Amino acid sequence: MSHQFSLLRQRRFLPFFLTQFLGAFNDNLYKNALVVLLTFQAMRYTSLSPGILVNLCAGLFILPFFLFSATAGQIADKYEKSRLIRITKLLEIGVMLLASLAFVLDALSLMLVCLFLMGAQSALFGPVKYAILPQHLAADELIGGNALVESGTFVAILIGTLAGGVLISVAGGSAWISATALLLAILGYVSSRGIPVAPAASPALRINWNPITETWRGFQFTRRNRTVFLSILGVSWFWFYGALFLSQFPAYAKDMLGGDAHAVVLLLAVFSIGIGLGSLLCERLSGGRVELGLVPFGSVGLTLFALDLWWSSPLAVAGGTPLPLTEVLSTPGVWRVLLDLVGIGTFGGFFIVPLYALIQSRSEQAHRSRIIAGNNILNALFMVVAAGMGAGLLAAGFSVPQLFLVTAVLNALVALYIYALVPEFALRFLVWLLVHTVYRLRTKGIENIPASGPAVLVCNHVSFVDAMIIMAASPRPVRFVMDHRIFSMPLLSFVFRVSGAIPIAPAKDDPSMLERAFDEVARTLEAGDLVAVFPEGRITDNGELCPFRPGIRRIVERTPVPVVPMALRGLWGSTFSRKDGPALSHPLRRGIFSRIELAVAAPVPPAAAHPEYLQQQVSALRGDRR
Repeated sequence: MSHQFSLLRQRRFLPFFLTQFLGAFNDNLYKNALVVLLTFQAMRYTSLSPGILVNLCAGLFILPFFLFSATAGQIADKYEKSRLIRITKLLEIGVMLLASLAFVLDALSLMLVCLFLMGAQSALFGPVKYAILPQHLAADELIGGNALVESGTFVAILIGTLAGGVLISVAGGSAWISATALLLAILGYVSSRGIPVAPAASPALRINWNPITETWRGFQFTRRNRTVFLSILGVSWFWFYGALFLSQFPAYAKDMLGGDAHAVVLLLAVFSIGIGLGSLLCERLSGGRVELGLVPFGSVGLTLFALDLWWSSPLAVAGGTPLPLTEVLSTPGVWRVLLDLVGIGTFGGFFIVPLYALIQSRSEQAHRSRIIAGNNILNALFMVVAAGMGAGLLAAGFSVPQLFLVTAVLNALVALYIYALVPEFALRFLVWLLVHTVYRLRTKGIENIPASGPAVLVCNHVSFVDAMIIMAASPRPVRFVMDHRIFSMPLLSFVFRVSGAIPIAPAKDDPSMLERAFDEVARTLEAGDLVAVFPEGRITDNGELCPFRPGIRRIVERTPVPVVPMALRGLWGSTFSRKDGPALSHPLRRGIFSRIELAVAAPVPPAAAHPEYLQQQVSALRGDRR
């Protein structure tokens, strides 16, 4: 946790964080002030009902994301990003000056124009906001950086929403809103001056100013990498889920809790606190890596807490004088409702932060901003659909808790669909679960695994889950060379197939499989990836190392790459080892959270990678702890 907060002391992150925080604050300050003004004083401006005006405001703010995101993505790829951020902050100052004039003139049409312009400014900032992070942060800082951005954004939304509602309601509220919004815009520009240079990703790009054709082209970029595209769909689904919940808070607070505006603020506050908590916990739970295993974990929590919110919601309150907040809090069941909202927010953080980090890390750098622009368009589209579905179901007679139930069921179905399409999410969840329940994994020397380029990892073979433990520890994906019998085991075959394991058989059993395995290993190394080998060729049945076989020498002679010795410690005698009989014959023999360790030595040059020498290295790493 301290690792991610240290980013707030560094120039490569703090000015950007403050800039985006102040921008989100300002957006919600002005937007909510306008919503409150139109809700209670609509008759001053128009004969339209407050409900229509509020929905008009929401539509005007989100419309620019459809119109300008594709162009904004191109601009962000073509030009240096810190300069673009400063330009967008200058635009924000201009919009706030115009908004101040709108309040002075008491001109509704100009206020709405300013709301549209704020949406346009946010649409221009969006692709830069997420594309700049991978340029200023290291790979192991990406989760922490995204967590701070997401938690900061939701805190800014909360404070901005509260401040907008409070300031517009006091005497001279329009003047207070104008002054505060202009001050925030100026502070945002000042903080943007400190953002370090982020070179253009694609300076030769020719901008297509047609938003329709460019939007379609942007979607093609997002579809090039299937995992990235489905992650974008996952992010968009989260905004669908979140928008559906947030839009129901006023009605829920009034009809189910019997409260007033303070109860609405309470619901928004606990939800935002949950999002911030979940986002900040991501780095600790993921070990600083882009841990996809948290995504299914998050989706499970989003479903279960939403189901409990439906189940625990109080019956509708008969009309009458709204209760003060103290009485609302003393109502039976309200604290369970608040706990559910905190849970939804927390697991939402687990869900959203790794997905954003994955999109950033796996997108092609030359197209990253346009891919994020496509993400922003889909996010906006999903939120519009959420608003339409919510309105439609309520009009059809559904209660707000029943709407939460529908959302929970849909979330479960969407999650299952995405994980069926990309089994990597489910695989990472299983691996993450293993090293956070049955075992407690500690690593030593993990930095010796090369950050890029090909290498062969060699390790002792103690149990049936050795590969899963190495997957959990490795900062990069690894392909394992594995005995075909273990590869085909019913309970583990899913893990090994999804991870791209390479089955191998002795020459006497299946010589063609043996040759195919060596060919596949060579192709994988030539592609610059990692391959892991258990040179003993079998799982130990006495806790000691078996002699290393010569296959490792054949691999590095064909494809000369560094070899990284590793040793698993503490697994002998665990549930999945062969101590005192077959694996699983003594379930949870050591209980849960059994401490294990993966020790990694410096890479060995290919010329020195002889089986005997590598066995000495692995044995020394393992030491006396089997």
